[in-house]
Amino acid sequence: MPQSLRLAVAQSHTLSTTPKTLAALEKTTKNVAAKQVDLILFPEAYLGGYPRTATFGSAIGARKPEGREQFLRYFKDAVDLGDTPEGAGKKWVDRELEQPKEGVRGDGTREELERIAKDTGVFIVTGLVERSGGTLYCGVVYVCPKLGVLGKRRKVMPTGSERIIWGQGQPSSLRAVTTVIRGVKLTLAAAICWENYMPLLRQSLYSQNVNLYLAPTADARDTWLPLMRTAASEGRCVVLSSNQCMREADIPSWISGKSEEVPYYVDEGSLLKRRRQSTVAADGFEIALPCPKDDVVDAEKEEKKIESSEHICRGGSCIVSPLGDVVAGPLWDDDNGILITEVDFEDCLRGRLDLDLGGSYSRNDSFKLSVEGLDLSPPP
Repeated sequence: MPQSLRLAVAQSHTLSTTPKTLAALEKTTKNVAAKQVDLILFPEAYLGGYPRTATFGSAIGARKPEGREQFLRYFKDAVDLGDTPEGAGKKWVDRELEQPKEGVRGDGTREELERIAKDTGVFIVTGLVERSGGTLYCGVVYVCPKLGVLGKRRKVMPTGSERIIWGQGQPSSLRAVTTVIRGVKLTLAAAICWENYMPLLRQSLYSQNVNLYLAPTADARDTWLPLMRTAASEGRCVVLSSNQCMREADIPSWISGKSEEVPYYVDEGSLLKRRRQSTVAADGFEIALPCPKDDVVDAEKEEKKIESSEHICRGGSCIVSPLGDVVAGPLWDDDNGILITEVDFEDCLRGRLDLDLGGSYSRNDSFKLSVEGLDLSPPP
């Protein structure tokens, strides 16, 4: 039986609200499902957003009130998956935590992701910002179309200024998960952004016999691709890396300080009119007020204005083979770009003829690695 699957990475950027981003995730997943994609990876912090350029009003020894307001906005954009601050692991996955008397535990994002995966038949892996207690965590969730969420992990080491807003995740959440898609057994796990620069963390994934290595990121530098090739070569695994392609115009207003754009609707060809103001009469009916002439704008000019906005993150998403060959990407300056390729997972075994860092080549009789709370043996 062929051991090939169609894989995709999306470099979509976060939209102005989390519900809108979830809707965009569903649209993208439906699009790739029509192209027979089996699994898709979305970027780091896709749900909730990567707050690029935000300072949160922080300096060593001082915090500004406006920075606290920024954090409030960011916190509200994060998703609540119903997990505990310490991370409940398998109990959370198996829904064994105490449930509310009404509704679901969390804000329903988990259930929405499970619905999207089930409806499309696509295995979804997405980066997100998770709130639990009063803390935010940068995480990744694995969503199976048949079984729902198989696992979730939190970034163990936020990078630089990320430490102001994100807590440190649990090392135990580095546990790989297994699934079977069209007869192909996958052992998959994620290293988030600069966690990939942590050699012992990479080894903790190799030790679990991972054959699909997922690297959602926010790094668009030229040095990122060589790192992904290194991870693929070391682990003899398929590597997917996904990054947001983001323009200056995509920065949320609570970061940029610019006012929100007034919604507009299409009218008379290329002309756009700002949405009419309205008032409610005493009888309860809405009265539309006249639209001022200066509220009429040229649609083509508006589109060019958006397109001319400078990229603040160029993307660079890629797919790399188990021997370190780049089979798709890197994808630059392509807003909402998608890479799709077919991968033969038997190449992982072919590569282990001469290198197996989860087995003999690790010399685990001489070198010992232990991770707090994490079983490094391959999952069943």
